[in-house]
Amino acid sequence: MASYRKRGGVWRAEIARKGVRLSGTFNTKAEAVAWATAEEAKVMAGKVTSDHTVAQLLRHYVTLVSPKKANRDTRFEHNRVEALIRDYPELAAKKLQDVRAADWAAWRDDRLEGNKAEGRKGVAGSTVARDLNLFSAAFMTAKREWGWIHDSPISGVSRPKTPQPRSRRPSQTEIDAICHSLGYAPGQTPETITARCGAAYLFAIETAMRAGEIVRMRHEDVNVAKRYVHLPTTKNGTARSVPLSSRALAILEQLKPLKLDPVFGLTTSQLDALFRKGRDRAGVAGLTFHDSRREGLTRLAKVFNVMELAKISGHKDLKILMAVYYAPTAEDLAAKLD
Repeated sequence: MASYRKRGGVWRAEIARKGVRLSGTFNTKAEAVAWATAEEAKVMAGKVTSDHTVAQLLRHYVTLVSPKKANRDTRFEHNRVEALIRDYPELAAKKLQDVRAADWAAWRDDRLEGNKAEGRKGVAGSTVARDLNLFSAAFMTAKREWGWIHDSPISGVSRPKTPQPRSRRPSQTEIDAICHSLGYAPGQTPETITARCGAAYLFAIETAMRAGEIVRMRHEDVNVAKRYVHLPTTKNGTARSVPLSSRALAILEQLKPLKLDPVFGLTTSQLDALFRKGRDRAGVAGLTFHDSRREGLTRLAKVFNVMELAKISGHKDLKILMAVYYAPTAEDLAAKLD
C-alpha cells in the first residue's frame, strides 16, 4: 500500500513493495493516488526493479544466505564482498537497475591487471573467477528468490582462464629445513607457538588434513586407541574421520604436556603467517602450507587406493582429487613396479 502525506501545498506519495521504494510529489492528492496506483501495478507485474545498490544486495546475501552454506565459507564471502565495496566504491554504489555486464567485465579486467595508481596488484584468474561465482550467486538469488532484478548482469561475463593445478611437492630436505627454521625438533615438546607451527606442518603431511581442520582439532576428537581423529566440521560440510600414522600419533604425544585445547594452540592466521616466515628463513621458494595436503595424499597413495584416499581427504569429486592433490612422480610410480 502506498502512503500519502501533505507537505505545504503539495502531496508526497511513497511506495515500498517487493524491495522497491519510489516516491513522488504532486499538486493534488488525486494525482498522487493515480501515480502510486500505476507504479504499484508496474512493481507487482515485475516491470520495476529494486532500487537497492550492488553493495546492499551483496551484504544482504552474505548475511542471509552465506551462513546456510554447507561449506561454511561465511567469513571468506563476507571478506570478498567488503573488499569489493572498499576497492570499487562506484560499482558498489550503483543501483541494481543501472548495473550492466560491461561494469563487471571492467571489474574483472581491473582485478586481473591491477591498478598501480590505486595501489592494487593484479590477482590470479582463479581468484577472479571464484569472486565472480560468489557475486553471480548473489545476483541470481536476488532474481529468483527476492524479485529484486529481472536478469543477472554477471550471466554474460566470461570467467578468466584458470591455470593448471599446482603440482609442487616439498623435498625431504626442504621439509627438514622449514621445521628447523621454525624451531621444531622431533622428540621435544614444541613449547613455542613457532615450534607448534612446525609440528602442525609435519602433522599435515602425515594426515593430509587442511590447515583449518588441524587448528580446530580438539582432544575430544582424537581417538588414540583406535588411531584416528574425527573431524565434525570440514570445508565441504561433511564430517569425516582421518587415520593417524605412528608419526602423527608421536606428534600428538609431544603436545600432551602443553595441555592445549585446541590441540595445537594455533589460529589459521597464525599458522599461515608463521609458516611463511619459517619457509622464507629456510630459503625455500614456491611452497605453501596447503601443498602439504598434496604431499600427504601422494604419500598415502602408496598405501591406499583412490576410493580410500577420497574417504580420508573428504573429496566427493575424484577428478579434483586426482588432478589437484595426487601428484606422484615417475619415480614414485616406477617404485610400484617392483
